[in-house]
Amino acid sequence: MAEEKLKVAMFWGAACGGCDVALLDIHERILDVVQVADIVFWPCAMDFKFKDVEDMEDDYLDITFYNGAIRNSENEHIAHLLRKKSKVMAAFGSCSHMGGIPGLANFHDRKTIFETAYVDNKSTDNPDRVFPKTEVDVPEGKLTLPEIYDTVKTLDQTLDVDYFLPGCPPNPDQIFIVINAIATGKLPPKGSTVGASDRALCDECPRKKTELHFKEFKRRHLVHPDPDICFMEQGIVCLGAATRAGCGWRCINANMPCRGCYGPLPNAHDQGAKMLTAIASHIDSDDPEEIERILDTLPDPAGTFYRFGLPMSLLRRRQRTNR
Repeated sequence: MAEEKLKVAMFWGAACGGCDVALLDIHERILDVVQVADIVFWPCAMDFKFKDVEDMEDDYLDITFYNGAIRNSENEHIAHLLRKKSKVMAAFGSCSHMGGIPGLANFHDRKTIFETAYVDNKSTDNPDRVFPKTEVDVPEGKLTLPEIYDTVKTLDQTLDVDYFLPGCPPNPDQIFIVINAIATGKLPPKGSTVGASDRALCDECPRKKTELHFKEFKRRHLVHPDPDICFMEQGIVCLGAATRAGCGWRCINANMPCRGCYGPLPNAHDQGAKMLTAIASHIDSDDPEEIERILDTLPDPAGTFYRFGLPMSLLRRRQRTNR
């Protein structure tokens, strides 16, 4: 009698969809996966309905890979439903792990975002200031939309998470690590970040490093960096010093600086603050005015240093204003 296969689910919350594509990036090795696992819920790829999950017994799923932040009421509802039905819940990718790109919305509030999206931009003509509603009655019945939350949250700020697979998207090899661990019963300790090193990417980067002195910062798309020299020594912000290794240097090998998608080092409470400290210590000037000029060349500090991790950082979000 053949052994029963693992039952695997994958769901897309507030994210771009790249994590779903990452599962396909394993290419022919997916044949190895289907030898030990059946995908029983994956709405992005097959025609599954939420009712299919509701009808499952509790703990029916061996593992759910949840990718995406918690941005709205539907994200949260389905996350809790899948948690109830799953033995193991894995935060898959930067958005579920740290908040990701959707988490940058925490620099604003919902009202400001709605005003920008539906009124205050050149491509929108909305003189009646019509905004999305969670419910509206039409002749055919009642139409509903999920409620957009004021604050974007990580998955583990919403429910209990067993494992974290960082990356934007995660390295496909990480999928095998987790599935094989479950199939063999050799699970790492709960709360482990799977596929990430405890060392900084900068420690493993093969690029040449000599001395670091900042006189100005340059935007990557405006220069042609030397592929053998440290990005930082060329004035291009690279978050490798504050980011865990484990990605396989995919950006570095493509002559692009690290963006920080594998998250902070184990003992770092705030990835952005750690990177800001690293840069500040190498500003090549003692003159306040010159220091100010150098810092003025730093493009979008908030979006650069908190690109993936604002919701899990010490900042978490911009302070709300009284309205």
